[in-house]
Amino acid sequence: MSGEWETVIGLEIHAQLATKSKIFSGSPTAYGAEPNTQADLVDLGYPGVLPVLNAEAVRMAVQFGLAIGAEVTRRSVFARKNYFYPDLPKGYQISQYELPIVAKGHLDVMQEDGTVKRVGITRAHLEEDAGKSQHEGVGVSAIDLNRAGTPLVEIVSEPDMRSAKEAVAYMRKVHTLVRYLGICDGNMQEGSFRCDANVSIRRKGAEKFGTRAELKNLNSFRFVEKAINHEVERQIDILESGGKVVQETRLYDADKDETRSMRSKEEANDYRYFPDPDLLPVVLEESFIESLRARLPELPDQKAARFQQQYGLTPYDAQVLIASREMAAFYEAVVAA
Repeated sequence: MSGEWETVIGLEIHAQLATKSKIFSGSPTAYGAEPNTQADLVDLGYPGVLPVLNAEAVRMAVQFGLAIGAEVTRRSVFARKNYFYPDLPKGYQISQYELPIVAKGHLDVMQEDGTVKRVGITRAHLEEDAGKSQHEGVGVSAIDLNRAGTPLVEIVSEPDMRSAKEAVAYMRKVHTLVRYLGICDGNMQEGSFRCDANVSIRRKGAEKFGTRAELKNLNSFRFVEKAINHEVERQIDILESGGKVVQETRLYDADKDETRSMRSKEEANDYRYFPDPDLLPVVLEESFIESLRARLPELPDQKAARFQQQYGLTPYDAQVLIASREMAAFYEAVVAA
């Protein structure tokens, strides 16, 4: 029966930016420090403290926008996203909403069959990360705020992917790109690169999207594929048995290979966004944007095209070799030798 259904997937990828200090404070961002030793009064949300924007985070977000052929917004605004969570000290997250720094880009992703699929990128916006809740014992949770305030760029795709494999191929492409740019180390075990997947199904040929479920905090390519496939089967089972899919946020349990409900999915108005009164709009001059464009490295697609032309490689072999800058450099060194 599953042949009657079409899967619709959009990804929200969170890439921690490789700055030495946090997005609104001078606290360090190094991974692995003792809990709560890398959070100052700004990160802890003390009354009266003021955020100061890290210019390096802005530079990195603009580089990403240029690399995906996007519109780099000349005037972007930070907003307060209001919600309660124990590891969010201020009771709101500073993010961007109506005016993000990057809008309307795309990535061309090679599929397993050698075809290229274009995935639209709706926006990429700057925001601060939350802290970490650690559930160490029965009925006890600890809060580590070392990560609170770490700069993120959140990359929101269009719902253009139609299978878990397509979603993984797109995620790998973004992973490769941010590492080429040097703006994120891509370490998924440490949480530097993770994603939320919005998954829905609809009858083949239908134009209207189905009700979506959001799968939170997937931090490996294998888990992304397994979680999406599991969620698709769950939704098909519900609809084919006459039920209705509920819009909600779900967690993927890798040990049990299942998704389970966390909470009903919030809409934008639930977060009561409003411009952050402590932060001025970010206004970018043309000369700043063009100076960053001139300093972009050879990007993965450019390198793949050159490898095909210069070394006579097939498109597939070129893609394998350019998957990391280190592997590509090693290949060229071997050829030269």
